[in-house]
Amino acid sequence: MLVALGAAIRRERSDRGLSQEALAVDADLDRSYMGGIERGEHNLTLMNVIKIAGALKLSPSKLLDSASL
Repeated sequence: MLVALGAAIRRERSDRGLSQEALAVDADLDRSYMGGIERGEHNLTLMNVIKIAGALKLSPSKLLDSASL
């Protein structure tokens, strides 16, 4: 599930032409942490899912749906 969510975040970020660093700044997260998220290495909190979805201009449910979760 973490790998699927990370892949969805990477896909949505790439579709918007954002770098990992830009997304991390917009979501108020560390860039290296964002890389780990995209690789499925971190178990995100709900608050971080909300931050990332907001930075991608998506609802959290749309982000999770994009990951087939």
